[in-house]
Parts: sequence; structure tokens; C-alpha cells
Amino acid sequence: MSRLASFFTELMRKYLPDPFVFAIALTLLSLLLAWGVEGQGLGAITREWGKGFWSLLAFTTQMAVILAMGYVLATAPLTDRLLDRIVSHVHSPRTAIIVATLVGGIGSYLNWGFGLVIGGVVAKKLATRVKGVHYPLIIAAAYSGFTMYGLGLSASIPVLIATPGHPLAKQMGVIPLSQTIFSTPMLLLSLAILITLPLLNAWLHPKNAGEITEIDPALDAAPAKAAGDDEDRNTLASRLNNSRILSLLIGIMGVAYVAFTFIDGGTLDLNLINFIILFLGIILLGTPLAYVTKLNEGIKTIAGIILQYPFYAGIMAIMAGSGLVDTISRIFVDVATPGTLPFWGLISSFVINFFAPSGGGHWVIQGPFMIEAAKTIGSSIDQTSMSVMLGNAWNDLVQPFWILPALALSKLKLRDIMGYTVIMMIWVGVLHIVTVLAWGLMTH
Repeated sequence: MSRLASFFTELMRKYLPDPFVFAIALTLLSLLLAWGVEGQGLGAITREWGKGFWSLLAFTTQMAVILAMGYVLATAPLTDRLLDRIVSHVHSPRTAIIVATLVGGIGSYLNWGFGLVIGGVVAKKLATRVKGVHYPLIIAAAYSGFTMYGLGLSASIPVLIATPGHPLAKQMGVIPLSQTIFSTPMLLLSLAILITLPLLNAWLHPKNAGEITEIDPALDAAPAKAAGDDEDRNTLASRLNNSRILSLLIGIMGVAYVAFTFIDGGTLDLNLINFIILFLGIILLGTPLAYVTKLNEGIKTIAGIILQYPFYAGIMAIMAGSGLVDTISRIFVDVATPGTLPFWGLISSFVINFFAPSGGGHWVIQGPFMIEAAKTIGSSIDQTSMSVMLGNAWNDLVQPFWILPALALSKLKLRDIMGYTVIMMIWVGVLHIVTVLAWGLMTH
């Protein structure tokens, strides 16, 4: 296992570029495929790309908010003390790897945005406090838990198709969560990943001390004081900046709005999640100045998202506008039977996710074709839908689009951790394939 990890790590170190370069390369590859496979003119492709370039702007902002404000929530004093209590019971590198994977996985199962942040935060704490932990591996391990989001409470496709009036409701109806993420095969798959993935990650830890890279102590240095820290505490401005009453009042107002939303029949969406994270953070930080200071730290983590997400929006526009998604999916569906269509849906979703890594956007592109295929050949619609979700979450283990937050929190490069996530991706893929095949063949 050490030789395998070393092989992939060295391979990525030599050949894997920065995530921004990866986004540019995928853009050019999408253009060439649309031109060569679909016969689209370069002018038409460029127009589609430009029109779609800002189509994920709202989502980009939502992701930036959830990461920056999630950072505040995940590093708030109360959360910090809870994580410190967890970390204090960990004394060996391999146990640290297991704990980081579990925290990232369980956090992502509950909510993908929270899991992305909390996993990285606890991984840095463990790397700082447990001597001998290989820092790139523990960051990769914490991030690997993100694959649990596709099976969890915030899995975008199952949650969407369980909502009355969703975009494909006329074609497929409403599919309750009991038939997707809460079905017996998916619950067993969740349990299998939560048990085996932490053990696999621990197994990857280098045995040779010379191969271990520990965390740079400078990354754990205390942040510089914010403007206003040394101001005269007796001034009105200072008292307002440090007022716990102001934070409590606006925090209570935010909590009240969330309660009213659910009382009025509202559902949990990304905007409401961000709303909850914002106002819980204000309450937990205690004062307006403390919140702003911590938020300024979190904002440093979102540069890659702001730069690169528009490029992925452009890639998705090329894929959708040129017909490449239909072509890719049809290659797999042409060889499918009712029992194996979910398997081919999983594989095609994995491939397409390199070009359309947003779960919601991915479903808009691939969902209509897969559902029509399921209806045509008599395959299970709920299994086919879930297979697209699983392929999306599986591919995310090697998708720079989602690894960016982990890199921002850890200050590592993509090539530092990708060698490990490739191995994790292989194992999660085995579990997904076995489960989807068994589920499909047993019911047809």
C-alpha cells in the first residue's frame, strides 16, 4: 500500500498542474470534443461558452459564502472547544487519520458545506497536535469524507426529486427519500464507506519517517490583530463593536426567521443553510468585531472558487449546448439492460462530472436523458436517479472543483493530496459499483 501511495503521489507531483490550469485544460478539451465529435463550429462553441460563463454566478457566491462563513462557524470558540476535546483523545498518526475521515464524512453526510469545512479544520488540529502525522494524507483523508454527501441529507439530486414540482416531475413524478438515500442498499453503502474508508486511509500512512511531511508550524500561528483591537474600550464606537447585546439581538432575529420559514412550510435550501450558518456564527462569536475578524480569516479561503467556478460554468455550457452529454450517456445506455442501467448511469455520471461537477447542474444536463432511458427500457427510475448522484459524489474525490476548499484551508497544492485521493476514489468506486449492480440485478 505504501508503494501504491508513493506511485500515485509521485505521478501527481510530476504531471498534475494547478487547479486553474486543470480548469483551462478541461475547457479546451470540451471545445475540441464539441468540434470533433458533435461537429459544432468553433464560433458557435465559443458563443455557448461565453453565454454560460457566468451562469453559476449565484452558485459561486453561495459557495463562497458557505465556505467563508462556514469557516467562522467551524472555528468559533464553542466549536473549537468541542473539536479540541475530540483531538485531545487522539495520540497516534493512524488514529488521527481515522478521526479526520470520520469527522469529514459524518459532517458531509449531515450537510456537504459544513463537512467540507469541519473536516479540514479538524485535520489541521490533529496534524498540529499529534506528532508524526503526514499532513498531506490527513488533509486528503478529511476531504475524502466529502464523498458521503451523495448519500446524505443534503444530496442534491435525491432531495430535488423528492420535492413536489421539481423540474422533471412530469417525466418521473416525485421520488421519496425512502426510495433513494434511505433505501436499504444506500444505508448499507453508507455504513460500508464509514467503516472501510477510514481504515483504508489509515493504511496509507507512511511507515518510513523520512517520507512523512508534518504540518508547517507557521500555519497554526495566531492571526494578526484586527483593526480596532487596540482601540479605547471606553468610546461609543468600541462599545458598539464589542457589544454582545447587538450580536445576540440580530442572532435571535435570524433564528426566528428560520423557525418561521419551517412553520410556513419552507424547505432547507442552500440559501437557508447559508442564513443559518451566518447567524449561528454571529451568536457563537459573541460580538460584531469578533465575527468580522474571524470572517476576514475565512475570506482568504475563497480565491480559487471565485476564479475557477466560472470556467466550470463555461464547460457545462459547452457540454449541454453541443450535445456532448447526450452522446456520452447514449454510449453507455445503448449497452444497458433494465438491471444494468443504474450501473451505466453511475459510470457515465463519473465521466460527465469531470466537465459538470455541480450536482444540481449535472442533473439538469444528464437527468432528462437518463430518466427517458429508464422509462424506455423499463429500468428503475429511483435507482437510475441515485446512480447519477453516486457517480457525481464518487468523481468528486478527484475533482479539483471541490478540492479547492480543502487546499485553501490547508495551504497545500493539488498535487500534494491527489495521489491519495485517487486511491480513495478507486476503493469508493468498488463499493459503489458492487452496490449499484447488486441493487439493480436483484430488482429486475
